[in-house]
Amino acid sequence: MSRIGKKPVPLPKGVSATLDGQTVTVKGPKGTRSFTATDHIGLAMDGDTVVVTPRGTAKQAREQWGMARTMVANLVTGVTTGFKRELELTGVGYRANMQGKVLKLNLGYSHDVDFEVPAGITITTPSAKNDLIIIEGIDEQVVGQTAANIREWRPPEPYKGKGVRYKGEFIFRKEGKKK
Repeated sequence: MSRIGKKPVPLPKGVSATLDGQTVTVKGPKGTRSFTATDHIGLAMDGDTVVVTPRGTAKQAREQWGMARTMVANLVTGVTTGFKRELELTGVGYRANMQGKVLKLNLGYSHDVDFEVPAGITITTPSAKNDLIIIEGIDEQVVGQTAANIREWRPPEPYKGKGVRYKGEFIFRKEGKKK
């Protein structure tokens, strides 16, 4: 039995959901998102909540039950508050600047890295030192993938700790060579 799947997804004020077969469409102040569940999952509206139930006792239905409920809950969170990831730049001369729809990264290479911002994502660099990148959007997967793509240009290294890291991420430091 899925403990997560048993909980209904409440819809806060200002958010509406519609069911069309296996597709849930959630509309809120930040936009509209939709999710299509598999045939093993049943979706129903109960007042101002969305209820997710498995169809039958098949193993696939039980496996997808909690995930489908989490996906619907993420739709509601996305259209109300949105999702946010923060990246920190650590290293001498490492900077980030937004220029239009392009994020310009100076990461110690001989050239600047130009990162095209995907649709539906807003990136800001509020810090005076330009060492912080804030990525926001209504789709959790796209926000996380964008942060991972930026981090991929210079992941933090274990000796000096230089690189692009998630805010609050712990980097296990190694000791250098000894003479």
